[in-house]
Amino acid sequence: MNANSKAILVIGGGISGMTAALEIAELGHHVILVEKEPFLGGRVIRTHRYFPKMCPPACGFEINTRRLRNNPRISVHTMATVESITGRVGQFTARILTRPRYVTGKPSLDDSAIQDLRAERPNDMNFGMDTTRAVYMPHDMAYPHVHVLDRAALSEEDAATLARLAPPGAIDLNMTEEDIEVEVAAVIVATGWRPYDPANLGHLGYGRCPNVVTNVMMERLAAAGGPTKGAILRPSDGQPPRSVAFVQCAGSRDEKHLPYCSAVCCMASLKQARYVREQCPEAKVTIYYIDIRAVGRHEKFYFDMLGDDHVSFVKGKVAKVSEEPGTGNLVLDVEDTLAGSRLHETFDLVVLASGIVPYDAYGFIDGTTGVPGIYAAGCVKRPCDVSRATKDSTAAALKAVQCLNQGE
Repeated sequence: MNANSKAILVIGGGISGMTAALEIAELGHHVILVEKEPFLGGRVIRTHRYFPKMCPPACGFEINTRRLRNNPRISVHTMATVESITGRVGQFTARILTRPRYVTGKPSLDDSAIQDLRAERPNDMNFGMDTTRAVYMPHDMAYPHVHVLDRAALSEEDAATLARLAPPGAIDLNMTEEDIEVEVAAVIVATGWRPYDPANLGHLGYGRCPNVVTNVMMERLAAAGGPTKGAILRPSDGQPPRSVAFVQCAGSRDEKHLPYCSAVCCMASLKQARYVREQCPEAKVTIYYIDIRAVGRHEKFYFDMLGDDHVSFVKGKVAKVSEEPGTGNLVLDVEDTLAGSRLHETFDLVVLASGIVPYDAYGFIDGTTGVPGIYAAGCVKRPCDVSRATKDSTAAALKAVQCLNQGE
């Protein structure tokens, strides 16, 4: 290792970005890891369980955060964005803008300092299904484990409460944005994905019908840190559902929305069907699909669900979801393509398998990005599961390391 070599910049602190950063640092090189949210973990840390092993993401995340804490070669910037990159391979200059957290972390806050706050804000972690106070911990395993203050949500009354109860130096309302420039040899873009906006799917009831949720919302309903503390309940009345419909390809494989397959939605719905069956043993589950795409070893997961008498599979496109007056129940109009008939089925809860959308405004980016020394990794390239994302990130890390001696 050349001790004087430049660092490598990793943009995005989800599973792909964390993996790339750790692989590079453990090879002996310096890394600057930039994440726009107040915590690392991205979409994966918002899930309840991984498929196919059905273990919680906290297991792998805890290992990665321990590796991060123990490696001084990684510099982590949260609540930060990369505003520009100039230069060439081996000699890039990146401008990083960091937003103020308003919480110093020294000394730390505890519940006694924030429990008397009154103003509330939508909880981003739970997709707005519940609220937090203006000062909040993003989630129990947040890294860095430091509270965040939402200045826009902080009332004058709450500011006075904090001044009275918070330890001296814990809150700094005078924090400002920090703008820095760094010299790096290579860049890995691992900005991940966002869910397709279900507001575009009005015919499927989202926004009109309270008991229509998306697959990412379903993950939070099942998670212990979710809005219902892990209980799968109907949003309209807080009751356990007796029947649940999963609507596949909600926006995916549709020229009007996303023309591609989002790759992981089928497995996610099969996994979530298990959540329902575990919590509500008598509940009936129906999965409406175009094709079930469970590749390789995931096929066993699918066949296990086929053997469940409480789970039905209907090959057909859901044309419309409407609400039954007075009950909050949902009526699905479906064309059963195998039977050649039209169905009108009623359910307590509907879950839309909304697709994966890249953050790049022009679509998924090629692995080489077209610029020598700048590489893409994970879902910014294509929809993929955690296993494929980590392998792809390791490959990107090795490519980036090869740039360290260029331009010197």
